[in-house]
Amino acid sequence: QVQLVESGGGLAQPGGSLRLSCTASGILFSLYTMGWYRRIPGQERELVAQITFGGSTNYADSVKGRFDISRDNAKNTLYLQMNSLKPEDTAVYYCQAQRTLIGLFWGQGTQVTVSS
Repeated sequence: QVQLVESGGGLAQPGGSLRLSCTASGILFSLYTMGWYRRIPGQERELVAQITFGGSTNYADSVKGRFDISRDNAKNTLYLQMNSLKPEDTAVYYCQAQRTLIGLFWGQGTQVTVSS
């Protein structure tokens, strides 16, 4: 059974930082492209950042230079370091694992709220 469990969400002040983690089980983590998505209230879920099994990364324009995605294959864990947080970063953040012809899996989401 595949499980993706996010943690690290919470309340941060504008300009602050948070680090999200996503621990995977039931998949061969190192072979999956991993991503962070978010759903802002009233909007569609959107890609925040993605890292391939080879380590290539891409980011949404809105988070470039502020967020950093990384992975630790030995720990089956994906990270998202979020710096210089803005109120518009408030959303539910989801972890995604995908592998062509194998499948696509989602975590349950973790709430991030940026407010003073």
